[in-house]
Amino acid sequence: MRRIIVWMSISLDGFIEGPDRELDWHRVDEELHQHFNDELRTKGAFLDGRRTYELMAAFWPTADQDPAASAVTREFAGIWRDMPKVVYSRTLARADWNATVVREVVPEEVMSLKAQPGGDLVLGGADLASAFCRHGLVDEYRLYLHPVAIGRGKPLFPPSDTPVDLRLVESRPFGNGVVLLRYRGAGQCSAL
Repeated sequence: MRRIIVWMSISLDGFIEGPDRELDWHRVDEELHQHFNDELRTKGAFLDGRRTYELMAAFWPTADQDPAASAVTREFAGIWRDMPKVVYSRTLARADWNATVVREVVPEEVMSLKAQPGGDLVLGGADLASAFCRHGLVDEYRLYLHPVAIGRGKPLFPPSDTPVDLRLVESRPFGNGVVLLRYRGAGQCSAL
């Protein structure tokens, strides 16, 4: 069965984006981007919330047409375009680039998607991750901890009185100071 992997960049103080949705604090260099490409090309689909999908769709469909684009950027543009995408949105009328719009997170539908052949499913977006977590659908967190504290913004995990128990299964530092932290769930996160 395919796994659902929450795949997020996160600041040292726990934010996935700044207060005005800025991501300029991400430390993605060629080594880290190549790692993303190598890992993501083996996956089966991207599961995104509307905002994550729109952010990606605003850049990646034509990123490889820029003559100044790096080789890893051009490579990822193709990976992103070709990868099946499921966009969870109550408001988006349609989505392009091999994408299907789904209105709600329905556990039975997600389990059916997990049971299909192919690579693991990569989930992007804090709100969507919380919805999947509430339903017990998250198998792994793949967090890329960037060596910067941004002070304010959108946290990966919403405030909660219930701890989410996770077990570290891998850590890997990159030359730019980013550290991959892979966690598997030791329990449910129904309180999120």
